[in-house]
Formats: sequence, C-alpha cells, structure tokens
Amino acid sequence: MSEYQQERKGFWYEPDGTGTSEAIALETWAKATHTILEETAATYHATITEGALAHRLMTETGIATARPHPKWLPKLILPLAALHHRDDYPALTALVVDGRGWVGERYDDVRRAAEQLPITDPAERERHAARARLECYQWAGSAPEDGGFPASVEMTRSRAARAPREPREPRASRASRVDGSATPRAAGAPREAAAPRRTAASDKPVNVCPRCFMAIPATGLCDNCDRPTAPDRF
Repeated sequence: MSEYQQERKGFWYEPDGTGTSEAIALETWAKATHTILEETAATYHATITEGALAHRLMTETGIATARPHPKWLPKLILPLAALHHRDDYPALTALVVDGRGWVGERYDDVRRAAEQLPITDPAERERHAARARLECYQWAGSAPEDGGFPASVEMTRSRAARAPREPREPRASRASRVDGSATPRAAGAPREAAAPRRTAASDKPVNVCPRCFMAIPATGLCDNCDRPTAPDRF
C-alpha cells in the first residue's frame, strides 16, 4: 500500500481526498456497474474481470478506497442482481468473472439474490453462467442472428477428481522394517483451539436497499424508500 493510500482511510473522492461513506460509495458504484455491464454485453462473448471492474469503478466515479475489491465488490453485485431480477433484466452480473474466467461460488449468492437455487457442481455452475451470459448478449443485440452459443469455459481438473494417493506408512512402521523394533512415539499435548478470527466492523456485509442502493440501518427500514409521508393538507 502506498503512503498516499495510507493517509486516506475508508472511502474518499479523488483528487482532493475528501472522505465519504461506504453507503454512498456502494450506491455510486452500483449505478456505474449497471452501465459497465450493459456496455460489456454489447460485445459478443465479452466478460469483465472483478479487478478490471473495480478499477473502472474507481476511475470513472472518482471514489476510491484502499480496501481490496473482494471486501466490497460483492456488497454491490448482490443487490444489483436482485434489482435486475426484479426489473426483468438478464443476469448481467454473470458477466463478472475472476482471473480464470469463472464466476465461482459468488454465482450461487447471485442466484439466491434472484430467488433461485444455488448450483453446487462447479462445472455445471460455470456452464449455467455461460448460458446466462449468452442471454445477455442476445438481449443487448450483440449475438449473431442465429442466437449464438455459450462460450466454452476451461475447467481444470479438480483435486477431488484425481486418483487418491496411497496412505503414507507411519514412521514407526518404516523404522521397524530396518531394525525390527519400533519405539512408540509419545503423544503430544493436545493443541489449544484457535481463537475465533475477529472481523472488522467495516468488513461485515452491509444491508443495501435494492431500490436506491443506500445502506439500511438497524431498524430494517430504508431511510429513503420506507420513510412515512406526511398527509396532504387541504
């Protein structure tokens, strides 16, 4: 992290460094993300990586943060997916992939936000996301006249699919083959349970209103959308 970033905490506006809140940053970035995803869908078989999206958001909106994008990007992707589902948009968030070109387990959270069941099989999850991206290209008019086809996703062979290794023989057994005797190893003291990892308050998920993208307070009601209106005066 550069000294420039260390001087600025949380979220701020470039270039003067004026601070802002996480809620305002997420609201601004969510609106910009929708526009970027529409632009991405306008190119057949195009995707955008999480890192590239995060860079564009900070560059184009002028709001920056020193926090790594995995800490805040899901906080705007998931409400945006719910909003797209509500307004009958295609699954534009499926266009956001990691460095391998995969949607990964984040896609399950996107499906939950769209009131759909997650897909537990990794290969099937990536195939489903590829079909969802094809619907985005068709919606944006970038797919060929015949409708096109889902882009193939290269899947590496998972560790679970590899042949299991033979179990290693205990050290005492190997020694017994050499000198015919084995000295039992003294049992060590049990390890203490690791203390639970503390989570910074700023890293906890923010409940964001899917209508205006503002953070919802502990009351559970959006200050913008759920505020009671005063009765009309006659």
